[in-house]
Amino acid sequence: MTHTGNDQHRTAAPEGALRILTVEHDDPRVDGLLAGLLEEYTQRYGADGAAYELSRYPVTEFVAPDGRMVLVELEGQVVAGGAVRPYRTDRSQEPETAEFKRIWTSDRHRRRGLARAVMNALEQAARDLGYTRVVLFTGPSQPEAVALYERLAYRRLDPAAIDDLPYPKAIPFATEL
Repeated sequence: MTHTGNDQHRTAAPEGALRILTVEHDDPRVDGLLAGLLEEYTQRYGADGAAYELSRYPVTEFVAPDGRMVLVELEGQVVAGGAVRPYRTDRSQEPETAEFKRIWTSDRHRRRGLARAVMNALEQAARDLGYTRVVLFTGPSQPEAVALYERLAYRRLDPAAIDDLPYPKAIPFATEL
């Protein structure tokens, strides 16, 4: 697996190798992540739920200097990824806290450690952006995500203690970087 930081510093990877790319929100390969998320969310939440979730956090939420996108490519196809954004729209309100969104792995490429690689890359991107804490939310229809975050030692937060849950059944997690 080849990890590349900023896409401008990408190194050539052998054919068939995975590449982890940290890119800006307007990189055309982000479309591969969004298409995969739309398919996944549509299967789990229906077309309306998928459209709502993807429109709630437009890709512009993940812009530099406070946000970043992580993509995993296999043979030129995006097969996993995620994004970092400030937890609060006005970063000055909680400048140390990032939120991870859009964490996804293609169902054809699961059980290969890609989600863990995405999380590691997201954590590094968050550190690079100056964050020291991460929060993220998942739902009860994504038990694989809950299990992943627990394996990575993210701690569950009490939903009642969160003043702005993204949806009523959201399961919040956090970790220190």
